[in-house]
Amino acid sequence: MKPHIVLKLLLLSLTFPVIALSPGDKVDNFRLLDHHGDAHELYYYSDASAVVLMVHGNGCPIVRNAMPAFREIRDRYADNGVRFLMINSNLQDTRETIMTEAQEFGYDMPVLMDETQLIGESLGLDRTSEILVINPRDWTLAYRGAIDDRLTYERQKAKANAHYLDDALKQLQSGQRIKVARTEAPGCIINFTDRDRESHAGISYASEIAPILQARCVSCHQTGGIAPWAMSSYNMVLGFSPMMREVIRTQRMPPWHADPHYGEWENDRSLTPAEKKTLVHWIEAGSPRGEGIDPLAATVAIAPEWALGEPDLIIDLPAHQVPATGVVDYQYLRAQNPLDHDVWVRAAELVPGDRQAVHHVITRFTAAGTDQRRAFRGGATGGGFGGYVPGSSVWLMPEDAGVLLPAKSNFVFQMHYTPYGKATTDESRLGIYFYDKPPTHRMAGTVLINVQLKIPPNAPAHSETTQYTFPQAAEIYGMLPHAHYRGKAARYTAYYPDGTNEVLLSVPAYDFNWQTFYKMAQPRRVPAGTRVTFTMTWDNSAQNPANPDPDREVRWGRQSWQEMQFGTLSFRFLAPGETVERATAAR
Repeated sequence: MKPHIVLKLLLLSLTFPVIALSPGDKVDNFRLLDHHGDAHELYYYSDASAVVLMVHGNGCPIVRNAMPAFREIRDRYADNGVRFLMINSNLQDTRETIMTEAQEFGYDMPVLMDETQLIGESLGLDRTSEILVINPRDWTLAYRGAIDDRLTYERQKAKANAHYLDDALKQLQSGQRIKVARTEAPGCIINFTDRDRESHAGISYASEIAPILQARCVSCHQTGGIAPWAMSSYNMVLGFSPMMREVIRTQRMPPWHADPHYGEWENDRSLTPAEKKTLVHWIEAGSPRGEGIDPLAATVAIAPEWALGEPDLIIDLPAHQVPATGVVDYQYLRAQNPLDHDVWVRAAELVPGDRQAVHHVITRFTAAGTDQRRAFRGGATGGGFGGYVPGSSVWLMPEDAGVLLPAKSNFVFQMHYTPYGKATTDESRLGIYFYDKPPTHRMAGTVLINVQLKIPPNAPAHSETTQYTFPQAAEIYGMLPHAHYRGKAARYTAYYPDGTNEVLLSVPAYDFNWQTFYKMAQPRRVPAGTRVTFTMTWDNSAQNPANPDPDREVRWGRQSWQEMQFGTLSFRFLAPGETVERATAAR
């Protein structure tokens, strides 16, 4: 190996682990989905007395033989605040195959799916059945090794003589030094195909990294954008690259929260598993500059004022003063449609006055003479034009489908402002584009609302469900789940008349900061009688860092410290003669 590469790897080892973590090393935070589709973030379990990870792998006889002992220890420590999880980094295992094995062998705990292998790499995993005990007091590794000494390759004792995991937990909880902090753990070898750190130094910034950033990140990370810094050059990316690694591993960025196991989305902002691996491996290799021009510095993106050209109608939202600091509760700004005649709308675009201050906008309209205050409450009538989230501001109708905007309509805009260190005045605008003649199809929609919700104090996962039944065959285009600070997860499920069901959208780690309309890549046609449920889950516990008060019962309310169960469903009814293909089989 060349001397300069040896020096670089030595320097990198001071920041990012190159070999297996040893007892006493810090374990970085991460978030993964389990085989049920639920989200787990390591640092969320800060109230646990210990977090125990067992390395899982389908078909491994040692894992299968070790599970009874692992479950028995889990059950004995049930009242001691120890959190037990499993993690699977196998390339060959899928959510479905893990579910099958879990049912057959009685694995009744979450199996975290490490599909990129990035977390397994950082933990230094090598074989299945290994145990990692993490101390949440400082997030260091307390023990690493086997459960006990009962199992070896193709041999097993009737009883264990050494109880490594049990001893480690007892000693950790009593504040003692763990006497045996490291043992060898037999298990099936995990194939980490991209763990060679030296090869990562050859990842090209110009031809591999910059194009990913331009496609996935620059729409927000640009001058005047919502992001706090601009990806304007290699040097900027280099400076922020450790932070980029962190937000990728914890799935905070890019801001896309749909479970990829269900559906495909036209406006998907997520990184692919391959893109995540490329970015993180490049960062862990020291973010090398390499050869070639700097695409971020060479191309300055200047977005047009209106993406679709000059609108047919521009609605000026009332100006709003945004302070330099603090938290601004959701604002509900109102404006009126000045037209004295009805129009058919084919598209709309919300242009923020100050992109750094405007985090998201949801638009609704009601007919003249109706109560505008009900636009975001149960029994709301009228319609909506999507809105704005960073990276997406255009709301475009499906081909030959539109929304009828009545004359003299009342607009209501739900505004989420985020102060960014400087007081500003936001003067956003809504641009509306008309059809020249009425379209064939009329867009419809509904809101699924539960104004009677009652979230108990200190409930870590309270769920409630509301529903809508289609009176006739329809074509679904997309959904938007909405809650406030305590929102934790959301799910839309379709129940078909033939008895099958299908998850349309799952958002396992809901983030109230990002109000995303999930637009289906291919609309879903459903028969009359299809029932769509919208289930929202809230975290009203002290573990939720955004929770204003975990000790209070929470009811419906417009303010962010109150809560909402508000879900939109965008669709059109099928015209006579349009057919519905057989519903997708249940998952």
